[in-house]
Amino acid sequence: MISTRPPRVQAGRRPSLGGGGRWGHPRTGCPQRPPPPEPAALAAKVRTMAPSLTRSMQRVAETVAGDPAGCAALTVTGLAERTGTSEATVVRTARLLGYPGYRDLRLALAGLAAQQASGAAPAVTADISVDDPLGDVVAKLAQDERQTLTDTAGALDIAQLDASVTALAAARRIDVYGIGASSLVAQDLAQKLLRIGLIAHAHPDPHLAVTNAVQLRAGDVAVAITHSGRTVDVIEPLRAAFDRGATTVAVTGRPDGEITHYADHVLTTSTARESELRPAAMSSRTSQLLVVDCLFIGVAQRTYDAAAPALRASYEALAHRHSPVSHPPLTPPTQRIAENPVVPVRTKTTPQRRCLTS
Repeated sequence: MISTRPPRVQAGRRPSLGGGGRWGHPRTGCPQRPPPPEPAALAAKVRTMAPSLTRSMQRVAETVAGDPAGCAALTVTGLAERTGTSEATVVRTARLLGYPGYRDLRLALAGLAAQQASGAAPAVTADISVDDPLGDVVAKLAQDERQTLTDTAGALDIAQLDASVTALAAARRIDVYGIGASSLVAQDLAQKLLRIGLIAHAHPDPHLAVTNAVQLRAGDVAVAITHSGRTVDVIEPLRAAFDRGATTVAVTGRPDGEITHYADHVLTTSTARESELRPAAMSSRTSQLLVVDCLFIGVAQRTYDAAAPALRASYEALAHRHSPVSHPPLTPPTQRIAENPVVPVRTKTTPQRRCLTS
C-alpha cells in the first residue's frame, strides 16, 4: 500500500504538486509559475485538465474551448452567467488552465479565435460506433491520432522536457516503470536508450520494479509512465527511487495525479476522447510514444559523439537478421536429405523388443 506520509523534500528539490514546471528556483527554492499556454494549446489543456476539474469548472473550460470568439468578448461576469457558475469559479478555472487571471485567458481566447478564423480545419470528430464502415473507422482513428499528437505537442512543457533530457543524458543507470499498455511504451523507451549506449531497463513486473528502484541513488534516473497517474504499481517504485536520491520523471495524462508527488519532472500527455471502442489504453499510447521519442531524440543529440557509434554498432550487429543476402538461402528439407543421406551406424547389437500390439 502507498503510505500517506508526505513526500520527502531535499535541498534544491521540491515535489511536484501537479503539472509541469513545478521545480523551485535553484537558489531560493521559491516555486516558479510556468508561462501560460499558447492560444493553440488551450483546447489541449482543457482536454488534459477536464477530468480533474469540478463540474462547474468543466462547464467553464468546455465553453471557452468550444467558443473562443464568443467568450473572448465576455467579461468575467458575462462568462459566469453564460456557464451558470460564479465569477470566482471562472477565475479559478483560468488559473488552473495556466493563466494568471481571467484577462490573460481572454487574450488567449482572442488569439485562438483569430487562428481559427484564418482557415484552420476543425478537429472535432464523431466517436466510432459499432456499425461504422471500416473506411470511416480508419478516417476517424487517423483524425483522433493527429489531434492527440497536436494536443500533446502543444501542452508539453519544454523546460521540463529539457531538464528530463539533461538528467537522462548524464545518468549512470536508467529504470523505466509501466504497467499494462504503458509497459509497452516503457519497453520502447528502454530499448531505444540501450541502442545509443545507455544502461536502461524496463520493469513491467511490479515486484522487480521496486527491487530495482531501491538500488538507485543520486546520478540515476527513474521514469514512470502512467496515463491515470494513480497506478500503485508504478507509484511505488518511483517513490522508492525518489527517496533514494535518484532523479525522477513522470509521463502522465493527469498532472494532478499522485505520481507527480514523487516526480522531479512531469511530462504531461494529452487526454484524448475515449469511447467504448477506443479505451484509454489506446488513446494514451499515441501521446506517450511521442513523449518517449522526444526524450530519445533529445538524449541522442546531447550524447551524439557516443550515441552515433553505439547506434551504428547495433545496426551492424543485427544487419544479418534483416538481410536475406547475408546468409545462404534455406534448402528444402527433402533436398537436404537427398544431397546428404544419413546412413545409420550400429555400434552394438541389441535384442529386438517386440511391440505388445504386434
